[in-house]
This record gives sequence, structure tokens and C-alpha cells, in this order.
Amino acid sequence: MNCKKLFVALLMAAMAITACKKTSEPVEEIEPIVAEDIASFKETASIDLGGETAAEISAYDPSTKKLFVVSNDGGAKVEVLDLSNYPTVTKSRTLTYPNNAGINSVAVSNGLLAIALDGADKQGSGDVVVLKTSDLSEVKKITVGAMPDMVTFSPDGNYILSANEGEPNDAYTVDPNGTISVINVKNNYAVKTLDFSSFESQKAALVAGGFRIYGPKASFAQDIEPEYIAVSSDSKKAYVTLQENNAIAEIDIVAGTITKINPLGTRDISLTENAFDVSDLDAKIALGTWPIKAFYLPDAISYFSTEGNNYLALANEGDTRAWKGYDEEVRVKSLKLDPTKFPTAATLQLDGNLGRLTVTKAFGDTDGDGDYDELYATGGRSMSIINANTGALVANVGKDLEQRVIDAGKYDDTRSDNKGVEVEGVTVAQVNGKTLAFIGMERVDLIAIYDVTIPTAPKFVQLFATGDAPEGVLFVRPKDSPNGRSLLIVASEGDGLVKFFQPNKI
Repeated sequence: MNCKKLFVALLMAAMAITACKKTSEPVEEIEPIVAEDIASFKETASIDLGGETAAEISAYDPSTKKLFVVSNDGGAKVEVLDLSNYPTVTKSRTLTYPNNAGINSVAVSNGLLAIALDGADKQGSGDVVVLKTSDLSEVKKITVGAMPDMVTFSPDGNYILSANEGEPNDAYTVDPNGTISVINVKNNYAVKTLDFSSFESQKAALVAGGFRIYGPKASFAQDIEPEYIAVSSDSKKAYVTLQENNAIAEIDIVAGTITKINPLGTRDISLTENAFDVSDLDAKIALGTWPIKAFYLPDAISYFSTEGNNYLALANEGDTRAWKGYDEEVRVKSLKLDPTKFPTAATLQLDGNLGRLTVTKAFGDTDGDGDYDELYATGGRSMSIINANTGALVANVGKDLEQRVIDAGKYDDTRSDNKGVEVEGVTVAQVNGKTLAFIGMERVDLIAIYDVTIPTAPKFVQLFATGDAPEGVLFVRPKDSPNGRSLLIVASEGDGLVKFFQPNKI
């Protein structure tokens, strides 16, 4: 390089640095790619934390190499695991919260651990407790909305967000507002707790798009039930699944406002690409088409960017309101079907056909005459990808996902009438330059990996076994993991196992 070219290059670099300083915009970190085989994830470590509910959601701190795992086995607890000698994993401490009705979630950022706790009364206010990961001393305790079901940090560490589900009591006589709490870490943990009452005027348009508002005697704000949060890479927006409501809410984090509700509509199961297995008593396992639709009802959500666009991956688990005071679940054979819309109703309602399928009785009587003109299953049985900016559906991995499980001999036919493989968790991460979606399936105890580098055309990569009922699916990138390699951590609530998976080096 001659002197003139060198001078120009140095000048441009100096100008770029000055521009970054003036605008205070963070420079995006470019991580070196670790050469790993994306189709070779295998178990490299595990630890048994107890019985059912002993391992739910986890969070990892790279600075101390500690893993924090939610446990509700015998009380509200956080198990602290030491990964510093990985693949040896040891339990070093248990944090207990005896005055709280339960613990739901944990998150880590910049040496801080946030813990989401139900109040002593689950329908009352909950708490987010913040600790230092170094010595586990308490930094702050912040009051948030009822039942903080998920807590997360913004990528820059400046905000903590909690999705406060606000579920009713079993009798459905007390139903708190569903809310989002935005906690400003830099402003002494000042908190704004946001409800959805301002969207009540949009109810008709939202319902027309597939939004579900139906709790008995519930106001609009009471009926909303936030479940899970994903935050954009620039820390400006959050996206929250409203599971029972079949929608995604968009949050302006800096302003502390809810800006949008995006209804998710339904899957049309009469289409070949959306085929379901709908009966556990048909003496076979087969995906077929039926004259029904399915609400997506997503649980986990993951934000990712690829090909210059931003996307959200949704784990369409399906969840219903099944309480003593109100239960929306019903089998198709128990419903009166409209004879015009369902001329073969008697045949459809046989146990070997649609009769056993769990649907909602809250929707489908479109003309109000007492019989059902439409049938809506509860859960998308899939992982969807939507455009984060527009909310448009980009891809849906459902039929292929369930067929892969069937072909592997792992499908649980007893769940055909209710949620199928039950997609519970999803996280999207970069491995060897590819964008991968890790999909946790609660009812078949498996993780599926799909390459979503091209979001419109997901490609199957791998399927492997976990513990019983995988709940938490956490990815640790190589630069943060204890041995410099990609690490997938799966906490399973059915048996209390935490398993660790890594790919082979190339």
C-alpha cells in the first residue's frame, strides 16, 4: 500500500471511530467463526437436580462460569451450578425463596442475575430480585405485575423486562391484569409496569385477525396473558408472546410503551402442508388433513437477524384456560356441529376420526345459533418464523417436524388428540456461520435443529433426545462457553435433568 492509500485508510478509520463516539452507537461485535459440524450435537455432560419441576429455565454467566437453574421441587429455588471444570458439572449452592408462591425465570447480564418470583399470593404482585453473580448478594428487589412468568435483559444490559402473565385463580373469581414491566437498570432500577387497557378500542379488529379475548367477566386488560419475551439486538424493541390470546405484543423499551398487538391468525389443517394426527384411538400414527383450524398459541420466542432482515421464531405450544371456574377445552364428539358446514358430522365425530380431538368451545359458533360452524384446535404444533417488523408469516415448520419425529419412532400417539409433539421452547443462534433454530418438544423429549439461514426455507439438520419434558433451551456461544465451543443447555422439568450438548469440531 502506498503512502497516499495508507493515509486515506487511516483517515477513514479515524472518522468512523469519531462518528461512533459522537452518536454513542455501539459498534457491532464480529465474533470469529468456530469450525463446528452443525449436524453433530451430542450430549457431553449432565446433572440430576431432583424430581419433577427441579429443572425448568436456566441462565449462564460467562464471567463466573455459573449456571442458574429454576427449581420448584420442594419450594421456590435457584440451583447454582459450577461449569468452570466442564465437562464436570457440580452444584455449588441453592438459593431459596420460601415466602414466594413459585419461581418462574432467571436471566443474566453483565454480572447480574435477575430472578422472577410469584408473590405469596399468585394473583398479587410479583417480584424481580437482582443479585450479583460474583457473590450472589442482593442488589435490588423490584415489585412487578402478577405472576412474572419470564424475565430477560436487553442485550446492552440497560433494561430488565418481565412478562407478567396475570393468570386467574382456579375458581376464576380473581383475574389480575396481564402486564409488562420495564426496569431501567441505569436509573436505580426504576420500573414501569404497562397494561393493555389502551388497546380495548381495537378489540374488534384484533379479534377479526385471530386474537382471542374470552375470559369470563374479564376486562380487556385482565384477559391478556403475557408469556415470553425476546428483545431486538439494538435493545430498542421487545416482542412478547400473549399465548392464550394468540398474539405478539411489541414494546418500545426506551419509551416504556406498548406500541402494537399482532394477532397470529390460524393454521388451516385442511391444507396438506398443515396436516395433523388428530386421534389417539385410530390405531395408527399418520398426519392427515381435516376440516379444522388451529390457533398458534406460542410459548417461547426468539429474535434473530439474517439476510438483512429481522425475524421472530415462535414455539407454538398451545395453551388453554382449563380452570375449575372456566374450562374452554372440549372434545369434538361432545359438540353439536352445524349440519350445513359439517354434513358428515356423525362420521367426523367418531373416535378414530376427529371425535377425540381437543378443541376450544369458546370459538366457532360464528352465527350464535348454538352449534359450531368452525372447529379450532388449541396449538399450532409447529415452530413459526414471522417478520419482526411486519408480523407477516415467513415459514412454518410443523408437518415436517412431526414427520421427522414419527420417522424416528419417537412420536407419542397418546398426545395426537392434544398438542401433538408440543413445541415448548425455541432459541435461534449462530453456529459455524449458519443460523440455527433449536426447537424443544415437551411431549416427545427431543430437540430438533433446523437451519434457518434462509428463513423462508428452513432445512432439517438434526434430532436428538433430552431429559423428560424439555422446558428451558439455552444456547451459549463459543466465546462465552467454558471450553470455547458452542453449548446447548436443556433443562427438563419432567425429571430434573440438565443436559449439555456440543457439536464436533471440524
